Order: sequence, then structure tokens, then C-alpha cells
Amino acid sequence: MNDSLPQCVLCRVKAIKVRQRLKKILYLSLCFLLFTPSFWAHAISNDLIQVKITGVGSKLRQNIIAHLGQLPKSKSQRHAFIFNAKTNINDALESVGYYQSSLAVNLTRASHSAWVYEISIALNDPIIVKDVDIKVDGSLASEAAYAKWFSLIPIKIGDRLNHGRYETTKSQLIGLALENGFFNASYKQSQIQINRITKSASIVLHFKSGDRFKFGQVDFVGSDLDKTLLHELVPFEHESYYSTDKISEFSSILSQTGYFRSIKVLPKLNESENEVVPIKVETQNRAPHSIEVGLGADFGSSSERELEPRVRLTWHTPQINRHGHSQQTSFEWSRERPKLRTTYTIPLSHPINDQLKIQVGLIRDKYGVTQKFDTKDGDFRTSGKLESEQFLYGAARQQIFKNNWIMSYSIKSLKEVYTQEDMEYSPLYYLLGLSFSRTIRSDDSLDPKSGFRQDYHFEYADKYLGSAIRLAKLEASYKWIVTPIERHRFVSRLDLGVNIATSDQLALIPPSLRYFAGGDQSIRGYGFQELGPYRDYIIDGQKYRQVIGGRYLAVASVEYQYYLTPKWRIATFVDAGNAYDLSQFKPLVSTGLGIHWISPVGPIRLNLGVGVNNNNTAKTPWRIHLTMGSEL
Repeated sequence: MNDSLPQCVLCRVKAIKVRQRLKKILYLSLCFLLFTPSFWAHAISNDLIQVKITGVGSKLRQNIIAHLGQLPKSKSQRHAFIFNAKTNINDALESVGYYQSSLAVNLTRASHSAWVYEISIALNDPIIVKDVDIKVDGSLASEAAYAKWFSLIPIKIGDRLNHGRYETTKSQLIGLALENGFFNASYKQSQIQINRITKSASIVLHFKSGDRFKFGQVDFVGSDLDKTLLHELVPFEHESYYSTDKISEFSSILSQTGYFRSIKVLPKLNESENEVVPIKVETQNRAPHSIEVGLGADFGSSSERELEPRVRLTWHTPQINRHGHSQQTSFEWSRERPKLRTTYTIPLSHPINDQLKIQVGLIRDKYGVTQKFDTKDGDFRTSGKLESEQFLYGAARQQIFKNNWIMSYSIKSLKEVYTQEDMEYSPLYYLLGLSFSRTIRSDDSLDPKSGFRQDYHFEYADKYLGSAIRLAKLEASYKWIVTPIERHRFVSRLDLGVNIATSDQLALIPPSLRYFAGGDQSIRGYGFQELGPYRDYIIDGQKYRQVIGGRYLAVASVEYQYYLTPKWRIATFVDAGNAYDLSQFKPLVSTGLGIHWISPVGPIRLNLGVGVNNNNTAKTPWRIHLTMGSEL
């Protein structure tokens, strides 16, 4: 009979039967729970004893279980457990303000199974805090840290008495004193006065802070750096007031120098005299040389299909001499863009905050694209790039201020050789530079939840000072990171630039000083520096098109990231903008997806970018970008 029913009717009949079975299962399960004693009593048990507690809420029950301690593992322990149970339960109740509560216990012994110990509790009215008397005798009372702590103490008049909060308050006050150098601090009186009749309590904490200790002489052990240089790193004055925050700051500053692999900042309290604490700093130098390796790659189809791996080797010598000089040499290899740079650093007035950097570089780079017109297809085909060789050397002084701004002023010599529109150029520039930057991060991790970076850069060259032309270059860049909701992270950036020069002098502006767009830090989906204004020209009857870069730059990006786990996240992004001249301005847009791994050495990002609109020099672009490192 069923075989003759339509298939849809059979499905409905089966669905009704399934729902009826589910209802029956749920009903039986609920009945089982309702008539199970542990549903109401919340028992804890092992093979020797089962303890059931009724009459209290879950938080108080957990407090009672904690006071009862570990369940017995032998019969003798079981007797002791039962003997002490009432005392421990009363201690648990009184610790949160419930005095004179009624306990009813019932013990069921069994020969071949666990004993059942049932506890029924009838709570009395709790003890209420009616007075909090906290007095500090000594200079600690005038400290801002004390005022802040006092405003946040966890004991308030009208609260139910809680011994845990009382002990926490006591510990916090003595900890505050020690953190600020009151090493002789002690309590003159500390007690809880309970009136069982009025069911009230008065808390008394009378504290004597004593004299505040001061920083004494700082001795360095284990370093051969000049003592004057080392003492410039000390963030406190001799005989200024002691603070553990200053000790932590000192340790952080020593770590930032890069000189040491091990640092211990030790206050020698047992050697203090007249409330002055000498400080001992134990250090171990880093290895004389270190080499780091970084990897990256681009693959895709934009102006041309290619896989471009990148390898970076960095050789670092953290300390060359006792004056703290250091050097870093980096070699970046890619098939088309090898770079060699050396920076020699000399500390000036401060080893970190004031440095002179002498730089030498040899760079071969490629910009834009060069395309050849194919008469058969009636379109341009990529045949190469605008190639450049740069020889540069210069010096810069970098200063870091207390408000986290970094200022740098520099002088740089740049000679660049390149061929544009089949004509070779080799202009020489002497550039005066000034830059300011500031980075604010929510934490010191390689993957901060929030932060903001701003950079401003100005360079100037003049033909009266030996440069090929007069040129002024202004740049500004910004990056924001925000995590408004857990797991949801947004990253945005904006890059702006302008070259102030006449249009007839554009050919004499080296490609490295012009603006190009494209790449993993610009508009993803396009190759590195392949976008910008172009020119068409003819050589021996053959038509060419060459992207030569522009005098202006405007690129923006917004990226949304979602954390699947603390170590993995997915991302989607939109990039837009271009490098342009007044005669050519066509904004390009790309979008894409990515997956990121938060590795121990920083996020590793694999992104696929796809161009939304076509360009005269890059049609149907897409590109895979693999990058590593912090976004700030």
C-alpha cells in the first residue's frame, strides 16, 4: 500500500514519525534528570564517598567544595574527611559572610559501595560591611598611585562581608608599598570586627609605610661597553625615589639596544644604607655576528606571468667596539631587483635615542613596464621594464623623543643610471632630507590588536647645489589597525606623495624618486611598481609604450580580518588608487582574499589580489602575494 503513495507523502509521514520519537526521547530524558538526586543536590564523589550539597547556589557550593579539600583516598582519610567536614563548611560559609548558618548532615554507610554524605544548608542573613577604616601613616598616602588604588579597593560599605576581598585588599596595599620603595612598610592593625547580633562588620586596616627608599649607584657587570655610554641608558636619577616601574623600564631599554642576550636588573636591598638601594645590572653580550633570512614571493598574471621569489639576508654586528658602534648589511636578492645596503651606526648623546647612521647602497631596480605593439594582435605585449642602477651614500641623524616621535635629518648622494624611451640618463642628486614618524601600538606583540602609524618625509635638491634639477619631494603615509570586536580586525592605510618639478624635467627625475603603484604594499593584484603614467613612442618604425612613473601618488586600502583561531585568520581587502600625472589619472581598484598564520616570528600572509578594472598596460590582472612581518 505504501508503495503506491506519492514520494512527498512518504517523506511527510517519515518526518512526523521522527518528530514523535524525538519528543518521546526528550520527555524521558527530562524525567530522568528531574528524578535524579544529583540534578538538585550536585554531588561530588569517588569510590569511597559521595558528597551531596543542597540549599546553596552554585558559586557558594564551589567555595564549600574548595574548603572541603581533596576527597579521601583511603578509609582512614574518609573518617578524617567526615570529622572535619562541618568545620570546613562553616569556614567556607563565614568566608563569604554567612555566619550562624544551620547544617543538617546525614551519613549513609555501605559495605560494598561508597558512603553517602548529605549536607543540607539553611543560610542565615549575611554579615554586611558597615564601616571601612583604612589609614596610612607615612608619605605613601600622598602618592598618586595610592589615591588610584584607594578608589578601586574591592571592599565597599553595604557589601556582604567577603574574607577573600579583605585579604586581597591587604595584599594589594603591601604590594603597592613595595612597588614604590617602602620596604619597611607594615600593618599596625589589621582586623575584621564582627557583631553577630547586628549582623554587621567593621574592617580596620591601619598601615605604616615608613620612609621611601631611593635609587643608589648602578653597577654594570658583564659588559665591556664604555661606562659613560651604559649610564646614559639608566632611566632614573641617582637618589630619585625607587619604583619597580623604573626597574622594568630599565630592563626594556637595555634589551632595545641589541647589545645583550641576557639582562638582569637586581636591587640589592641587603646592601642598602640610609634608605638608598644600590642596583646591580648583570648582562651577557650577544654573539659577535648574526645572520637572519627572510623569504617572499610574487606570482600571478598582470603585465606578465611570472614567479618572482625574494630572499633577504641580513648580517648584523651588534657591537663593534666599546663605544657601541654597530653595523647591519642586508642583501636582498630577486631575479630583477637585487639590493645591497650597509648601515654603520654610531651612538651620539644616547645609545638608542640619538644615533648617526652612515649608509652605502648599490641597487638595481625595475619600474613600470615596457611594451611593444604587436601588429598581428593589434595590442601591446610586455617586452621589459624601465631598468635603473643606483649608487648612493649618505648620513642621517635619527632622534627619538619622549612622546614617541622620531625625527631624522639627512644628506644623501644619489647617482642613477637608466634608459627611458631609448635614451640613457645618469643624473646626479644631492638630497637634503627631513622626516618625522610616530607609531602607537596597543601592545608589543608582532600582531597588535590596535595601533596607528604616521610618516612624513621631505627631500630637496637644487641645481645650484650640484643636482641635475631643482626638486622638492613630499610624502605622507598612514596605517590604522583596530579590533572593535573580539576576532574582528580592520587594517587600513593611505599613501600620498608629490614631486614638485616642471613637466619638461620629468625625464631627469630618476625612477627611484618618481611614483609607481602596485605590489603587496600598494595595490595588490598588480606587480611591484608596474603602475603609473605611460608614454607611447616609436623607434625605427616600431611602436612602444612605457610606464615611466608620475609626479603624484594616492593609494588607499581597507582590509577586514577574521580570526578562526588565535593563530589563524582569513582576510578580504580592497585597494584603490594609482601613481599619476595631471595628464593621466586613472584610479585602479583591486580586491582579494587571504589567509594568515600568526607565527612566532610574525604574521605570514598569503593573499590573492584581483584587479577590478583593466589598465592600458595591465589587462585582467591577478597576483598571489606572500609576505611576512608585523603590519606596524
